Amino acid sequence: MDGGVKVGGGLATPDIVPATAWAELFSRRSARGGDELTAILSLAASEDVITFSGGFPAPETFPVDVLRELTEELLSEDAALALQYSPTEGLLPARAALSDLLARTQEQAVDPGDVLVTSGGIEALQLLARSFVDPGDRVIVEAPTYLGGIMAFAGFEADVDAVGVDSGGLRVDELDEALSHGPRAKVVYVIPDHQNPTGLSLEAERRAALVDVCRRHGVLLIEDVAYRDLGFDGQAPPSLWSLGPDVVVQIGTFSKIFMPGVRLGWAVGPAPVLAAMTAAKQNSDQCSGAFGQMLMARYVERGHLQRNLVGARRLYESRATAMLRALEEHMPAGVTWTRPRGGFFVWLTAAEHVDARALSAAATRLGVAYVPGSPFYTDGRGNNCFRLSYSRATEADIAVGIQRLGSLLTSESHA
Repeated sequence: MDGGVKVGGGLATPDIVPATAWAELFSRRSARGGDELTAILSLAASEDVITFSGGFPAPETFPVDVLRELTEELLSEDAALALQYSPTEGLLPARAALSDLLARTQEQAVDPGDVLVTSGGIEALQLLARSFVDPGDRVIVEAPTYLGGIMAFAGFEADVDAVGVDSGGLRVDELDEALSHGPRAKVVYVIPDHQNPTGLSLEAERRAALVDVCRRHGVLLIEDVAYRDLGFDGQAPPSLWSLGPDVVVQIGTFSKIFMPGVRLGWAVGPAPVLAAMTAAKQNSDQCSGAFGQMLMARYVERGHLQRNLVGARRLYESRATAMLRALEEHMPAGVTWTRPRGGFFVWLTAAEHVDARALSAAATRLGVAYVPGSPFYTDGRGNNCFRLSYSRATEADIAVGIQRLGSLLTSESHA
């Protein structure tokens, strides 16, 4: 029978198109990243491997009892609001809670009407990329930086350049030089506090300089504060947004400090930028989940967040200390690593000839997982680097996992 339909058993069924044919129709942006992030998330439920891969919060920090109470309260008192669609910008109680939180923790006042609620930090990045990036536009990030940030901008076909970091964070002098040459950059994206993937933080004295550089060059500075509230000492330098609300858009997430089960984040910054992001959100998920917004609002308003952060910081500091101690004990000569003062990550650098991606299969056979460093760069560097997350692993597992990784790198150094 000719044509696109075959008849068998009295039913008409379409011809099966070979799977390879669909790939010919994919957009260019569909091939830009994603596999590494998928692999990281796939290990979330793994029980037979000690995983240092995903930057997952420790389940021990989840406020289960408080959430149970708040859920029952919401369903009995505010079900009509909590179970309904929300405005694109977010529900007013959620925006008010965020306004109060930012005023207390960053000493920068913002009207609730000038806060945008997002579905996590990654959506905020997507909204900014959608709003600012045309194919070929220049975006500057840190080297290395968050894989999701690279994916967000590359997904809109940006030309993603990178500026190096050192022990004090982003090299602001190098950024100034990069902005002075080549095509004009539209945005600069940084994670100034306990950065993903290195765990490094931007020195306080560089922060005002960074804001000034971006203001002078007419570039939007995107500040990602995903780990800002997880400094082990509970202290933090001024946020970039508090130093330059006219040129900085701050994006944050509750996934690390509340729970990732409700995908919630926020954005604050120049009014035209927030308006463009809101319009972009109307063409993506339309609105963030109302139930999660209401849970977050009550959780924050009643002081639960700040109380819970005290224990979370203590737990993560203990695990970071355990990882640093194990690294000192088990890593061969020539291997170096960062010493975070907050957040979830240690960045390990091995000898030049070591290929972290090639070793990942052998590591898995030993029962330990990590993320190779190269996906965190835009230019193929980082082959000999490893991102290690201590946030979800117990101290006992950290000791065993680092011993296994150390034995692997020791054997590799002798190869």
